[in-house]
Amino acid sequence: MSGRPGFASRALDGVPEPDFADVQLVPLRGATGIAPDDWVRAIFDRRSLPIAVKALFGLRAVLVPFIGLNQARERASNPFEVEDVADGEALVTHDEPHLLFRLGVAVDDEAGLLRATTVVVHHNWRGRLYFVPVGVLHGPVLRSMMLRAVERAR
Repeated sequence: MSGRPGFASRALDGVPEPDFADVQLVPLRGATGIAPDDWVRAIFDRRSLPIAVKALFGLRAVLVPFIGLNQARERASNPFEVEDVADGEALVTHDEPHLLFRLGVAVDDEAGLLRATTVVVHHNWRGRLYFVPVGVLHGPVLRSMMLRAVERAR
């Protein structure tokens, strides 16, 4: 990567018209030399979750059967498992009956930035309904989780 932030992300591959797209950038503050897949694990580590978000994830777990989420994946220790790492970006993908979710996490040590690109496509009314509160909270919550992960990595 160059010294300037780039905004190309594999999370956008094959999604010409996302229903939701978001990019969060946070400074590394010296937490360099960490691979993108390790950043995904750090961001979604329970220690990165604010208390209110832990409660929301608990509520989400209760609602899983009603919104069509993959219940086995939701019971996993980390439902945000890295699918692969390529081109300096870790990719998390969930294609569920209600929506497609993609998250690309890239790190630019030279520029000192951690980037998370989120892309969502609603498949049906359940996806649109589910994403009403999630869409409002997504940016601030993800940014908070990223900042906590960076703080722990320093």
